Amino acid sequence: MRFMIMVRATPRTEAGVVPEEGLIAAMAEYHEQLAKAGVLLDASGLQPSGKGWRIRHSNGHRTVLDGPFAESKELIAGYTLIQVRSREEALEWTRRFPAPMGESEDAEIEVRQLYELEDFGPSDAVERFREIGVGS
Repeated sequence: MRFMIMVRATPRTEAGVVPEEGLIAAMAEYHEQLAKAGVLLDASGLQPSGKGWRIRHSNGHRTVLDGPFAESKELIAGYTLIQVRSREEALEWTRRFPAPMGESEDAEIEVRQLYELEDFGPSDAVERFREIGVGS
């Protein structure tokens, strides 16, 4: 089972303020523990939304929307991708996740399970994903 741990953005992350050394060290320690346990798949911080864009699909047309985007609390500042045996194991790891903005600032993480190819019925399209090594 794969889970994505998403760190919600704040006005500070959207302003491009990088974490202090102590927080970077705490995150490194946590991710080292994930790696030693063999459950870490990937992790990274994201640049502010002002450096990004969205593609809006509407009535068969695509429109490019350049950032920044409003409501930083709805944006993602970083993520960690883990693969564990159960939802309970994922929950236990996320309880240990360091306070993403430091202990003195409010922050929130969101955890979502990823779909696995086995969650879909057999089909040629699903098999194409399997062949390129995506989704498993």
